[in-house]
Amino acid sequence: MALLEVTDLGISFGGLRAVDDFNVIINKGQLYGLIGPNGAGKTTIFNLLTGVYKPTDGKIVLDGENITGKKTVDICKAGIARTFQNIRLFSDLTVLDNVKAGLHNEYKYSTISGIFRLPSYFSNEKKINERAMELLKVFDLDREADYKASNLPYGKQRKLEIARALVTNPKLLLLDEPAAGMNPNETAELMETIRLVRDRFDMTILLIEHDMKLVSGICEKLTVLNFGQVLAQGETAKVLKDPKVITAYLGE
Repeated sequence: MALLEVTDLGISFGGLRAVDDFNVIINKGQLYGLIGPNGAGKTTIFNLLTGVYKPTDGKIVLDGENITGKKTVDICKAGIARTFQNIRLFSDLTVLDNVKAGLHNEYKYSTISGIFRLPSYFSNEKKINERAMELLKVFDLDREADYKASNLPYGKQRKLEIARALVTNPKLLLLDEPAAGMNPNETAELMETIRLVRDRFDMTILLIEHDMKLVSGICEKLTVLNFGQVLAQGETAKVLKDPKVITAYLGE
């Protein structure tokens, strides 16, 4: 069953057509890859899906709901969460507080409760702490809960960013080059983390990545972009053997 349906999506910046006639259907529980050379329009598509940019044309439907052109906060509430190519953690906050930041919109406080620290305030804080710690345990980050996020090793910072995105209970998780800057051991661990997220949370994942070993190892289907247009689309093994992809993207 389709979770995400994107039809004829496009955006222009002045005279530049950054994305043109982009179409994709991603089914629930699918691990889908979006690849292409630098500047092909991959992150622009993520920005369109999450409301950072409003499309010039086209339609985005998430789980039957038209989210085209909605605000980022409303798209998050509808069920899309993301990570970024350049990690965007709250570096001065603890690991635990980074995850808790995604929960405070779910647990409401009255002004009086917050100011005077009434029992309802502490009850909510307890629930938030418990839920955040449960998620940190899944990613083996619970022992570093009190560390500053900036003090974590690079690979664990990536895990923390994914954990923070998941705490919003998304239907679709967008990962923007999660293996960027990782060594081979970290990349192998990341592959297992992504599989864990998909299986444990029944998560649908759309992944931008340049690491072809990771892409071929976990993505069931692929779309290849070049100059803002779809170059090839389909099952991963077939797409990576497509002569157009080999010539334009793999450089052979």
